Amino acid sequence: MNDMEKDIQTVLITREQLAKRVKELGKEITADYAGKEVVLVGILKGAMPFLCDLMREIELPVTLDTMCVSSYGSSTVSCGKITIKKDLDGDIRGKDVIVVEDIIDTGITMSGLLPLLKERGAASVELAVCLDKKERRVRNVPVKYIGFEIPDEFIIGYGCDYAEKYRNLPEVCVLNRAVYEKK
Repeated sequence: MNDMEKDIQTVLITREQLAKRVKELGKEITADYAGKEVVLVGILKGAMPFLCDLMREIELPVTLDTMCVSSYGSSTVSCGKITIKKDLDGDIRGKDVIVVEDIIDTGITMSGLLPLLKERGAASVELAVCLDKKERRVRNVPVKYIGFEIPDEFIIGYGCDYAEKYRNLPEVCVLNRAVYEKK
C-alpha cells in the first residue's frame, strides 16, 4: 500500500464510472452546441483531468482557456470571497463558453465567476462540473452539465486535492478524516 492509498477512506467513483459519464457529457455538449464553436474554460488546478477527458469526448471544434479562481485559499472551508489568480488569455466576446470545474459545493466561487464572464460579452455561459455536492450549496448556481452528485464528504482524486496532494488519483475518493483532523 502506498502513502496515498492509506489516506483513502473509500473509493466513491471508479475510473470506469468516470469514463462512462464523461463520454455521456461529451455527447450532450456535442448535441447542444451542434454547428457552434465552444470555448472550454478550465478552472485551475482541479478541473484539469476532467477538462482533458471531456474535451476529447466533444465532437465539435473547441478552444481551451484557463482561469485560476478560488474562494478557499489554503483552507478546507470557503472564505466567501472569490479571487482571480489567473485570468483568461483570450477574448470571449460573442463566444459560447462552458466553464469546466472539478467540484461545486457552496456555489460561492461560481456565483461570482459566471456573471463576470457574461459581463465580458460571452454569447452564452454554462457550467460543467464533474462533482456536485448539493448539500453544501449556499448560493444558487445553474449547473447545466453534472457528472455525479456526491455526499458531503471531503473528496480527493481526479483533480480534487487536499493541501495540493492526491490530484493524480485516477478515482474519486473520500479522504480519511484522520489526515486533515490531525493538523
